[in-house]
Amino acid sequence: MNIPVKSEFLKIMIERGFVHQITDLQNLDLQTCNTQLSGYIGFDCTASSLHVGSLIQIMMLRWFQKTGNKPIVLMGGGTTKIGDPSGKDSARPVLSIEKIEENQVSIKSIFKKFLKFGNNSNDAIMVDNSSWLENINYISFLRDFGSSFSINKLINLESVKLRLEREQNLSFLEFNYSLLQAYDFLQLNKHYGCSLQMGGSDQWGNIVTGLELIRKKTSKQAFGLTSPLLTTSSGSKMGKSANGAVWLNENELSNWDFWQYWRNTEDPDVIKFLRLFTELPLTEISKLEKLKGAEINEAKIILANEVTKLCRSEEEALRISNGAANTFNNVMTDNALPSEIISNLEIKFIEALRILKFVNSNGEARRLIKGNGAKINDIVINDENYSLSKEDFNNGHVKISSGKKKHGLLIKK
Repeated sequence: MNIPVKSEFLKIMIERGFVHQITDLQNLDLQTCNTQLSGYIGFDCTASSLHVGSLIQIMMLRWFQKTGNKPIVLMGGGTTKIGDPSGKDSARPVLSIEKIEENQVSIKSIFKKFLKFGNNSNDAIMVDNSSWLENINYISFLRDFGSSFSINKLINLESVKLRLEREQNLSFLEFNYSLLQAYDFLQLNKHYGCSLQMGGSDQWGNIVTGLELIRKKTSKQAFGLTSPLLTTSSGSKMGKSANGAVWLNENELSNWDFWQYWRNTEDPDVIKFLRLFTELPLTEISKLEKLKGAEINEAKIILANEVTKLCRSEEEALRISNGAANTFNNVMTDNALPSEIISNLEIKFIEALRILKFVNSNGEARRLIKGNGAKINDIVINDENYSLSKEDFNNGHVKISSGKKKHGLLIKK
């Protein structure tokens, strides 16, 4: 996308590939040049962590603040109780209030790594939409806002239309989600001067609904900006791996596995991800773009290091990068590897693979071993009945490998 803009924020968004759609680009550019904007992105509390599919939105907020604007993180304590139908073929599971609150506390910690919170003019703030949604009187809401929403438009929202076209159930509960998201935008506009909502491309219809509500109720102009829906070159949805979701919270996914996810990026995606998920200068990324063949691995390591620095810590990125180099060079053990503590040294090899979560079942472990894909201390073991013994342990630990990329330690208690 090569669109001439003057504001630093929009230049970064466009040059790095963050933009899918924008409402009234010219006026948004003008306002971003002349004033400090407040903008928000909403995050529902459906799990105890966000996964890397949300990282593009978090980076948008980070660049927004770095260019002098004020980011608002909207926690969906209220909307999580309804469930966003966007991108879903069926209703999301209904979570208890206690679980939603627990998830929210866990998710909050992620943003402290990316944004500066405080009392300065462009310091980020975090708001929970339950503070206004919980107090809505249904009759009053319908009288005050019902006439501002067109059913004709609502049923043509992508999230609604797809369900109806596939003849999949869409509950009235979920149908209300777009109305509540629009109401969120109105509340943030009134109380925090928020004039920009950002989000993924699947939120476009909801965002536009909010813009229209603000215009009808306040006569003010607000803006929307969406990022593209990211998939890998092989067509996989961003944030998913063979072993499940790639979580941002360390207690949901080890630093080693997080680093490895980025290190294993498909070749055609490396440069795109460097632009989106790191703060490396574009001139430096352009140099990496010229790497060919096996040299691309250098760019993958830089990607893994830079993303791990942002999401976990610089120390962890360095430790794991060095540990990965040691593993590649067949150094027997390294503290950077994921590890599990065991009390019994004499355990089945199959059990060892399961303890380290390299396989999900005994059958999968047997197939891996028979196929020469499992190793103990870098030596292939193809006996599915093999049991580890004290001879396998070196200074109280043993290295277990699955294929070329998964390695872990079992440590004697």
